[in-house]
Amino acid sequence: MRLKQNKLYNGLIGCVVFLSLFSCNSTRHLGDDEYLYSGAKLVFEGDSLSKAKKSSMNEELSSLMRPVPNASIFGFHSKLFFYNLAGDPEKSNKLRRWMRDKMGEPPVLFDQVDVDKNTAILSNRLENQGYFNVNVSHDTLIPGDKKKGIRYTIKPGDQYRIREFNFAKDSTDLNKNLSKAMRFTRLKKGRAYDLDQIKEERTRFDNYLKNKGYYFFSADNLLVQVDSTVGKHEVDLRLKVKDNTPKLALEPYTIDNIYIFSDYVLSDGNAKEALVSAQKYKDFTIVDPKGKFKPSIYDKAIHLKSGETYNRNDHNLSLNRLVSLGVFKFVKNQFEISDSLNHKLDAYYFLTPDNPKALRLELLGKMNSASYNGAELNLNWSNKNFFKGAEVFSVSAYGGADFQMSSANNGYNVYKVGLETSLTWPKIISPFNIESTSAYIPKTRATLGGEYLERSQLYSLQSFKASWGYLWKESAFREHDLKILDINYVKPGNVTDYYKEYAAGNPSLERVLDKQLTFGPTYTYTYTNTSKRFKKSTIYYRGSLDLSGNITGLLMGANADKDKEKSIIGVPFSQYVKTEHDFRHYLKLGKTSQLVSRIHAGVGVAYGNSQQMPYTKQFYVGGSNSIRAFRARTIGPGSFDPSINNAKFIPDQSGDMLIEMNLEYRKKLFSIVHGALFVDAGNIWNLNEVSDRPGGKFSGDFMNEFAVGAGAGLRFDITFLVVRFDFAFPLRVPYNQPGDRWVVDDIKFGDSKWRKDNLMFNFAIGYPF
Repeated sequence: MRLKQNKLYNGLIGCVVFLSLFSCNSTRHLGDDEYLYSGAKLVFEGDSLSKAKKSSMNEELSSLMRPVPNASIFGFHSKLFFYNLAGDPEKSNKLRRWMRDKMGEPPVLFDQVDVDKNTAILSNRLENQGYFNVNVSHDTLIPGDKKKGIRYTIKPGDQYRIREFNFAKDSTDLNKNLSKAMRFTRLKKGRAYDLDQIKEERTRFDNYLKNKGYYFFSADNLLVQVDSTVGKHEVDLRLKVKDNTPKLALEPYTIDNIYIFSDYVLSDGNAKEALVSAQKYKDFTIVDPKGKFKPSIYDKAIHLKSGETYNRNDHNLSLNRLVSLGVFKFVKNQFEISDSLNHKLDAYYFLTPDNPKALRLELLGKMNSASYNGAELNLNWSNKNFFKGAEVFSVSAYGGADFQMSSANNGYNVYKVGLETSLTWPKIISPFNIESTSAYIPKTRATLGGEYLERSQLYSLQSFKASWGYLWKESAFREHDLKILDINYVKPGNVTDYYKEYAAGNPSLERVLDKQLTFGPTYTYTYTNTSKRFKKSTIYYRGSLDLSGNITGLLMGANADKDKEKSIIGVPFSQYVKTEHDFRHYLKLGKTSQLVSRIHAGVGVAYGNSQQMPYTKQFYVGGSNSIRAFRARTIGPGSFDPSINNAKFIPDQSGDMLIEMNLEYRKKLFSIVHGALFVDAGNIWNLNEVSDRPGGKFSGDFMNEFAVGAGAGLRFDITFLVVRFDFAFPLRVPYNQPGDRWVVDDIKFGDSKWRKDNLMFNFAIGYPF
């Protein structure tokens, strides 16, 4: 134990010495009068701010300081190190120039700091937040040789608060609408003065008026006057419409004619001349001489109506829905006054069709932690306007092969071919009238497909699937996928004598040879706000519910007793309830790093006509997107050891329940290269004891059966895809004896045999989660 502690201390001392040497190396190239800029330090004086407020204010104001000092880790300036290492390369030395420009960054010098400008920025930002008596001073910091920084001392004083917010009312319709909007203002008495919030309120007032028909009004027509002399640290706010506001902006407008040019070319400057050949459809006047689109596609897309007051929400909704149809490359809109006396507007929509037909061929190479190497060829043909109603019809054919040249699965190759067709309508096809106010048009989708999979020397599987369902989005963050009917039929074939002999008496392997029929509704809900780039903390959640044979089993009186098992087309159907949940949290730690955590859990319960979950609906763990320290589908269930079967091949391990957790630290290293450190944990279990999987039943001791692995990886972000390389090794093996499951003491990176048995390499496209 003492030996291990000495090694740890020596390692820490070595790291400190290493970083110190390279920290010095980062400044030794500077001139006699040059100093490396160490950054800005903000110090708040006075007791007007709470500790929490000082912390948040420090974070906000520090981000405004310029220049930004060279990035460092524990004082080691990694990018500056590579810049200095490259030196001053000649034009012919491409490698050194690449190292300097891509991996490095030039030194940020103390002389580059504009102290007066930074001081003005600090004062201005604080005054905008109501600290009108702020005082900012500065002095120089010298944290070490050849380094200098700036300390800004801030005395904010008391923050001014709103005493009153009023509005000069009169009898005009515009003022009446503004008075109504004032009821919901956030500029309430007692709240802190905040210029950004005042600007947001002006925009809100403008949006309110736009939705009441004031098309030509603008937020710039509103003025908020501030009086800071009314009391001690208080202000009065007064909203008024500027005197120079154009008369055009003071009147609400209604929609007159709606013109749609369905085959508009951007270079055509005289499109309106084609109105002579237009056709009338409901409220729309449509110019589509070639008849490319059915007029009915605009019923759900365009929400502006002739004779109704102009509404900005309906205006934006119409544009978003036209885009979401997916058949137009460009969507352009404009309004023109058709009757100035009666305040009417004509709406024009200029739509440029996209090429409806597309053919895509993809060739993919792949490698996974089960030592399978292979390739897949995908051919996809699609037509985005199949029946001239923005329907999307697609046909996908694919074929692939996975070869294993080593380990226990050597020679047990996997081949597959498949065909899938789908047809999507831009509407809900239902006997019920379903309306949506979302910017995304709800869709109905039907799919039909089949696949043939052969696992050489073992068996083959033929599967057929069909579904009918609906997809709709509440917003950019919430999405629903409801399949009213989702049918999947799996039929085994070409079972070899070897597999029959090995599977005999092993229920888990015998199940693979059963015909499987599942049908019923499925529902998936997805929420994600990860598209909010400036949000520090974002989440992703995906939850699903899968029901099979529930109503049918109830009507037929199905029971798992073999004598009462019910069949459809000669195949016993599966009856179960399955739910799965995937939650992810993304926390930004800086501009180039983040911490990602994930919890993935699910459970499936068979009942009625089924004694156990169908094999294709169970859970698996391990592999490049799961617990990366273990081969794909080789963990569990529970503490079961898959090696005890002594088979020539490794059968997939599956279970009724899944719990998986992941933690990953990601950081951009340089250019397109990103690094990661991660820890994965989890397992699968059966809800009932299975004779050939001892130790696989879920119990109160489940946490002691977690598999745990850790590792590091590199990711190459090439904009349109991410190529990922991960190396992982086990920390805890669930099928070892209870006292020997932690294997941290066995880690020997220098031992080739240990690396061969434990170090897992994962190559994948995209992030694991």
